[in-house]
Amino acid sequence: MSSSLHPMLNVAVKAARAAGTIINRASLDVETVRVSVKQTNDFVTEVDHAAEAAIIETLLTAYPNHGIWAEESGRREGKGREKNHVWIIDPLDGTTNFIHGFPVYCVSIALMVDSRIEQAVIYDPTRNDLFCATRGRGAYLNERRIRVAKRTSLRECLLSTGFPFRPGDAFQTYLQMFADVMPRCAGIRRPGSAALDLAYVAAGFSDGFFEMGLSPWDVAAGALIVTEAGGLVGNFTGESDFLEQKECLAANPRIYGQLVNMIGKYSKFASAGDKAAVRQATPSADTPAEAAEPATPADTDGDAGERPDAPF
Repeated sequence: MSSSLHPMLNVAVKAARAAGTIINRASLDVETVRVSVKQTNDFVTEVDHAAEAAIIETLLTAYPNHGIWAEESGRREGKGREKNHVWIIDPLDGTTNFIHGFPVYCVSIALMVDSRIEQAVIYDPTRNDLFCATRGRGAYLNERRIRVAKRTSLRECLLSTGFPFRPGDAFQTYLQMFADVMPRCAGIRRPGSAALDLAYVAAGFSDGFFEMGLSPWDVAAGALIVTEAGGLVGNFTGESDFLEQKECLAANPRIYGQLVNMIGKYSKFASAGDKAAVRQATPSADTPAEAAEPATPADTDGDAGERPDAPF
């Protein structure tokens, strides 16, 4: 760890690497890892719990009065004058990838002080890549300063996103949003770890990111790293107060504005007119597939699936 890092960031880096060691050890024989199902397509493993315990132990050993907000163990209040310091933890972002041996997952740790993210670490144990940021001090990848990409034309941009995977997710609304975005950019990727997606925007590996259904521990660290790298982060309508709103958009400033104009209508904070337009254009669950869209040769080979309603 570098002596030039903020002391609290140094501790977060130590915690992230401790979790990464546990994850890497388990990845050598991932088929023996015990897996539980939170809900359909949403998994947790013994590795998530062990990594989270190691992170919390490291953080509270250094700062016993700080609060904790962790994905698996929930929230615990801080104490005394330091109760406004809260660590937001995702011990293994990309669990589904991990249990399949797909090497795209990470540890995400952020420190929130008085409702503002001040320190952030995202650690990719498969590549030994460490992304970190302290508010006002810039963003770094393995001690190298990083900046968001400089592209100004959406048509040249590579974007990342997440697909809906839980029961009740608005699949048809997602498909409609993708149909709006995909023809207007160079490509869309779905790596499967929102925290790493944000880190990659900060490093300029991708140009933008958007996803619904996210929790604070998915995006807290990545949001600070993106902004310290010169990018913007908010909800789909461009508002910066997004942490608990379950939608996240990040990009460099020029691309961010273009994406807001394109997908802002899919936000739960969109205007009534935009919501009505999306609802009208989205096939409902009781709309026959052949009535909702023209048949193609592929459509005649199988039965149409269910079509969930838009989330408005």
